[in-house]
Amino acid sequence: MRYSAFSIFKQALAGNLGWKPAWREPQPKPHYDVIIVGGGGHGLATAYYLAKEFGVRNIAVVEKGYLGSGNVGRNTTIVRSNYMLPGNEPFYEFSLKLWEGLEQELNYNVMLSQRGIISLYHNDSQRDHYTRRGNAMMMEGVAAEQLDRDTLKKMLPFLNFDHARFPIIGGLLQKRAGTARHDAVAWGFARGADRLGVDLIQNCEVTGIRRESGVVTGVETTKGFIGCNKLALAAAGNTSRVGEMAGLKLPIESHVLQAFVTEGLKPCIDHVITYGAGHFYISQSDKGGLVFGAEIDGYSSYAQRGNLATAEHVMEEGVTMIPGLSRVRVLRAWGGVMDMSMDGSPIIDRTPIDNLYLNCGWCYGGFKATPASGFCFAYLIAKGESHHVARALRLDRFERGFPIDEAGVGTQPNLH
Repeated sequence: MRYSAFSIFKQALAGNLGWKPAWREPQPKPHYDVIIVGGGGHGLATAYYLAKEFGVRNIAVVEKGYLGSGNVGRNTTIVRSNYMLPGNEPFYEFSLKLWEGLEQELNYNVMLSQRGIISLYHNDSQRDHYTRRGNAMMMEGVAAEQLDRDTLKKMLPFLNFDHARFPIIGGLLQKRAGTARHDAVAWGFARGADRLGVDLIQNCEVTGIRRESGVVTGVETTKGFIGCNKLALAAAGNTSRVGEMAGLKLPIESHVLQAFVTEGLKPCIDHVITYGAGHFYISQSDKGGLVFGAEIDGYSSYAQRGNLATAEHVMEEGVTMIPGLSRVRVLRAWGGVMDMSMDGSPIIDRTPIDNLYLNCGWCYGGFKATPASGFCFAYLIAKGESHHVARALRLDRFERGFPIDEAGVGTQPNLH
């Protein structure tokens, strides 16, 4: 059923008894044209765009848990395109443009709030870096604005501008950036894909990938064997495990990234703010809770929980940037399993196995990339070639010596 103000009014008068399930609960068919492993934001978006834009309807999305139980429901909801390198900036700007029309596209409220993101800097070299980044953005047609200390003091008076080691001297603003509701994005794409005939198969773990004569013929699952013509992997932090089933050793590592939510407060933080002296980032949700996070835990893990040492480090960074946070109670925390690539940038490409496709290496940037990742992955699966904004995101770029090192820290996943 289509959602609208009229349908809400009508259902309210009828006691809200007429709402239909957002998607079906089908049993797997023996064979599909495309199977997508991973029922998170990227897998669901891929299925939706494959069905809507490219006319492929015989699709199954298989998810070992419930839809949205992975990283798409375990992040800090930031949406932005303030990147610098040619391999990243056009891709993330394409994603942001898709975000801006997503609610109308899906007939679903993903709660996109373009409140702007401010990236703080603390010394002359950081200022020069953000100047360069802002110029790179504008060369791609993306608006960016550099803010001086006095302007920031008027906008964000709660920041610690005079810290002895990390005084705040300015920031880079992207006004079109902001936040969206993480689970609503997964539900919106799931509902849209289901309406187009995609089978969303929950609680169906892939236990093996069957190959014959070097070609994938299907997947072994806890619900039996399911055949396919093409297999697409969008399993985030579990990509290494699933890839090994097909004999692939991939250039990614799995790390835990923690996120935190405080008690509800009156509106106090109007933007997304990132800390230049660390990797701390914070925004305020519609319910009033402050949502924040920082670095990964720094060691490989598949656990959806973090360690106390990193939690303490995150709190220290937050209080250094905003001293008033010391009086706020943290209500809950969680961990997402990041598929960290060697250069900190994603991979959307074919594998050496002809009918096996790969979507991974999203590091911290997976949520904001959800629409573009789905669209470009669907384009690749349907057409057999990369979309023009994703041509640099090749699997073999490490072998060829063409990394996309946005952070400039080399080929160590734990440093990105």
